[in-house]
Amino acid sequence: MTLLPTPAKAGPPPRSRARPRVRRDALVGWGFAGPFAAVFALVFLAPIGYAFYLSLMRDRLIGGTSFVGAANYLQVLNDPRFWEGSARVGLFLLVQVPVMLGIALFVALAIDGGRLYGKDVFRVAVFLPYAVPAVVASLMWGFLYGTRFGLVGNLNDAFGLSLPDPLSPSLVLTSIGNIVTWEFVGYNTLIFYAALRVIPRSLYEAAAIDGAGEWRIVTAIKLPAIRGAVVIATIFSIIGSFQLFNEPNIMQNLAPNAITTDYTPNLYTYSLAFSGQQHNYAATVAIVMGVFTAVIAYAVQLRGMRKG
Repeated sequence: MTLLPTPAKAGPPPRSRARPRVRRDALVGWGFAGPFAAVFALVFLAPIGYAFYLSLMRDRLIGGTSFVGAANYLQVLNDPRFWEGSARVGLFLLVQVPVMLGIALFVALAIDGGRLYGKDVFRVAVFLPYAVPAVVASLMWGFLYGTRFGLVGNLNDAFGLSLPDPLSPSLVLTSIGNIVTWEFVGYNTLIFYAALRVIPRSLYEAAAIDGAGEWRIVTAIKLPAIRGAVVIATIFSIIGSFQLFNEPNIMQNLAPNAITTDYTPNLYTYSLAFSGQQHNYAATVAIVMGVFTAVIAYAVQLRGMRKG
């Protein structure tokens, strides 16, 4: 009886063959990611790096630009104008963001409920202010607020009223909050409504069979299901609040006694860089505000995404 030779088992491919394949795959991956990485480094990382470099320098009357290390950062932390603007923005955030998100959530639930007549037209009408540029919206509302030339002044003259001035120092922050809310309610409504449309309708039917009413469906199904969307909208709103610039900058000409050059940190940075020619200190203020914004947004994300 003749024994046939046992075929040899195929071993792992030689390392010399595997390495070129890995390198080729890596090159293909970088070929796809390379354009994005180049643009990202050019428009995002490079400006941050240059701003950080500027924050470590200072222009002197004698000797030109010199390295000062963390001196600019210590000056920012002891700058009362910076902290006053930050406190004003913090108050704006604590009041305006919950109001805006609450209105947007209510509108999204009303549209998703299916009992709103003309919901398509209503949805477009709510989203339309977001398409209006912030500069145009600020000018429009600024003239409406005017007591001598705007709607408030016309109402006072027509009915003999004495309505408070929305551009006064005590009310101008509320007026700015109204503009921002008018602009971004539609944007946040779209986020919430898109999240609501993903929820399976079978859950609503099962809840209705179990005897759950509309309010119970909202609190037990809809709100928990869109928790991620609410967190995302909150983070975006927090970042937008810390970046508050367009509205106070445009309305500064309409209310010069109420809106100063350091009304918000972003407006303060702009004034330092372009009016005061203090580019190094302006870069320092911008970096400090960026760190504050990132820390607060990350804390909100951790808190919002934590499982209850």
